[in-house]
Amino acid sequence: MASQEQITVESEKLRERLEELEETQRATLNILEDFDAEKEKLRVLQRATMNLLEDFDEERKQSQLFQRATLNLLEDMDAERDKLGETQLALMNMLEDIEEERVRAEQAKVLLARSNTELEQFAYVASHDLQEPLRMISSYVQLLSRRYKGRLDKDADEFIAYAVDGTLRMQQLINDLLAYSRVGTRGKPPMPTSFEDVLSKAMANLKMAVVESRAQVTHDQLPTAMADELQIVQLFQNLIGNAIKFKGQGTPQIHISARPEGKEWIFSVRDNGIGIDPQFHERIFVLFQRLHGREEYPGTGIGLTISKKIVERHGGRIWLESEPGKGTTFYFTIPLQKKVEPIRYVKQNEGR
Repeated sequence: MASQEQITVESEKLRERLEELEETQRATLNILEDFDAEKEKLRVLQRATMNLLEDFDEERKQSQLFQRATLNLLEDMDAERDKLGETQLALMNMLEDIEEERVRAEQAKVLLARSNTELEQFAYVASHDLQEPLRMISSYVQLLSRRYKGRLDKDADEFIAYAVDGTLRMQQLINDLLAYSRVGTRGKPPMPTSFEDVLSKAMANLKMAVVESRAQVTHDQLPTAMADELQIVQLFQNLIGNAIKFKGQGTPQIHISARPEGKEWIFSVRDNGIGIDPQFHERIFVLFQRLHGREEYPGTGIGLTISKKIVERHGGRIWLESEPGKGTTFYFTIPLQKKVEPIRYVKQNEGR
């Protein structure tokens, strides 16, 4: 009996031991499962760490590239700064040169204005003083021509004719030179001026030339502008007179017009005359420059020079468009609102 109980007890203990072993086995299996899960997590973490290291390595490479690019940029900036410094220095030198040139230009402008004033004064005084002795010479030469023409030999008549012609041309030259000098010394203050009236007065002065040449002179409506009326009359008279003088084979046809453009009036005097070669378009405005002989076309070659001076005194420009055989169009501008150059009066000697 005792032995049976002992066996039972041992069996019970063995059963409990087996249960404990089974429990331990289950716990071990759970631990192994947990270990596998942790191992898998560890592998995932390892892969993530590897990816992170790869990203970090890529970032490090990009950082190195950025660092190198920054260094290159800094080097370029240093080079550009040096260049900028050199450019700034060159610019400063250039500005100094420009300022020196401006000062010299201003000084030259003052000297030129003074020289022009003195030249105009000289021209006025010289032409004024030459009038009387030349008038005396002309009178006596013409007296010789009337009294002794045909009484001496042919050479004497020819010489007297040359003397008469020379004194007349000299007198005309002096008169034109006097007119040129008076543009700047005897002008009047600008006033509202009707260019319609100005043209009428110029045409009245040219009446004989218009009738003799049978010229047809037409015009559009002309404006009113600030101007020296007498000088503008002279300007129109010179331009229209030239159109009549240098006419072609047919009847002279002359048309005057004006149009506003920007801040100025642009006037034009168009003709159907002989025209002017483009190579002479600048030359004709130079003092005493002629394109034709005196026998063919009389005059001193100063009319267009006076015209240019009148236009410039009014703050404008003058130019032309022309070709040989196709007529000529002279253009000049008058500002819409512009003060005319101040008058410079020449002081005359007492008793003159």
